[in-house]
Amino acid sequence: MKYNDIVKNSEILAYYEKGNAILEELGYTDHSVAHTMLVAEKAAEVLRAFGYSEIETELARIAGFMHDIGNAVNRNHHAEYGAILANEILKETDMSIQDRVLVVSAIANHDESTGVASDPVTAAVIIADKTDVRRTRVRQKDPILFDIHDRVNYAVTNNRLEYDTANKKIILHLTIDENTCTMYDYFDIFLGRMTMCSRAARVLGTNFSLKVNGQKVL
Repeated sequence: MKYNDIVKNSEILAYYEKGNAILEELGYTDHSVAHTMLVAEKAAEVLRAFGYSEIETELARIAGFMHDIGNAVNRNHHAEYGAILANEILKETDMSIQDRVLVVSAIANHDESTGVASDPVTAAVIIADKTDVRRTRVRQKDPILFDIHDRVNYAVTNNRLEYDTANKKIILHLTIDENTCTMYDYFDIFLGRMTMCSRAARVLGTNFSLKVNGQKVL
């Protein structure tokens, strides 16, 4: 089973269509395949930057793409629901049980409320997912109606991950319009996610830091 097969799988795409519709009704930012494809590619990018194998990179792409399918069941415990759904889908493929367990575990552990990175694939998915903060994820078009999640995402005008392999660092660079949201707002929403990224980076033998408007803040 290859990543290119996963992104065309009709069952997975159906879960995303339903899950994204549910989250729109709940007022969440975009969780469509646009988000999951970005997470897949970023997770692979993280592992490639630090010299991990092509097999691990491919598994990170698969887990990254599938990580949010559980939203079709319920937002609460979506990581665990997603892992169960993914296991049933992948059981019907030629993926080895060892690889399947790795992908399922990465999906189950990507949420900051209950998850933890214990292997490079999971660590890469966590970093890719939690650093996807950007203006284009905001669905609400009227700024007057923005909640804090909308404001924080809309405030980010530029987002870039830097891989300093020589010094073993992963640096998230954000440009934030502080007229849209304050740094307090950002950390109110994202401190737990940034802490999870820091722990995930340690699994990769690296450190994670955050720079906002050119200033190191984490």
